[in-house]
This record gives sequence, C-alpha cells and structure tokens, in this order.
Amino acid sequence: MGDISGDGLCPSDADAMADPAALLHPLADELLTIAARLRGAAVTPDAADDATRRARTRRAGSGSAHLALARKTYALRRKRAAIFGNPDLFGEPAWDILIDLYIAHAEGKPVSVSSACIGSAAPATTGLRWLGILADEGLLARENDADDNRRVLVRLTPTGLAAMERFFDAAQDAVS
Repeated sequence: MGDISGDGLCPSDADAMADPAALLHPLADELLTIAARLRGAAVTPDAADDATRRARTRRAGSGSAHLALARKTYALRRKRAAIFGNPDLFGEPAWDILIDLYIAHAEGKPVSVSSACIGSAAPATTGLRWLGILADEGLLARENDADDNRRVLVRLTPTGLAAMERFFDAAQDAVS
C-alpha cells in the first residue's frame, strides 16, 4: 500500500529512516576493510625489521600461503556482509579476531585491544567480551605495551597460533 501521509516517502525510504543502522552496516564494513588495508600499509622501519626476522624464522612454504589465505578469508568475510547488507546474519566476532591476530602475527605487527575490537566487526563491547573469552580459552594473551603504558596489546598464544596454523593447513588441503 502507498503512503497516505503525503510526505512523499515510499515505504522503503520509511523503512530505512526507521532503521538507519541498515544503511550504515555496509559502510562500516567497508571502513573496516579500509582500516585493515591501512594497518597493513603502515610499516615503520622497526616493524619492517621485526617482520623480516619473523619471516625468516617461519616454516618455509606454509607461512606465506597461510598469510595469503588468512587475508583472503578476512576480506571475503567483510565482502559477504556487505553483499548481503546485514552483517548480523554472519556474526562470528571471535573468528574475526583470531584471523586478524593471525595476520598481525605473520606480519610482525602489534595489535591493541581497541584495534582487535574493530577487527571483530562487532560493537566494542562485544569485541571486548570475546577477547576475554578467547583469553580464558588460552588462545590469546593481553600484555601492556612497553612503548605506551596507556595501551594494552593482544596476541595469539602459542596454542592459538598452532590452532590457526592447523586450520589453514586443513583449508589448504581442502582447496588442493
């Protein structure tokens, strides 16, 4: 049925006005993707040296393939939410955090708690709750930033890292 109020809004416009979040979710997902790309591009000389050292010590072959697969997985998750227009349909903040931390580990980059919450593609409170759950499960650790006492960093534990590598091994086997 048409709008009888005479204000000129069609029903779809009225629905969008009633739920502005429906318009903003795809934009937020795109901003998260851009932020992840910018984080990847912002490499300081010290971080580049650390990344180089870590790359040398990584297992030959699987490390770079796992990193590429992790990046694709994260990007596809953001694209899926944007295409379907409702990221709440696919919410897995814990998985998004683990993928983000795996990528950061492989690139030798520190991740702050606030950045990990952004990487969760969920509200900050939800991201914080999942960071606590993942820490309780022994998959990630929090530590004070030695360079900035105001920040707390998060990283995968050896258990979390090993689990992510097993996952990407299985994913590569499934694709091959």
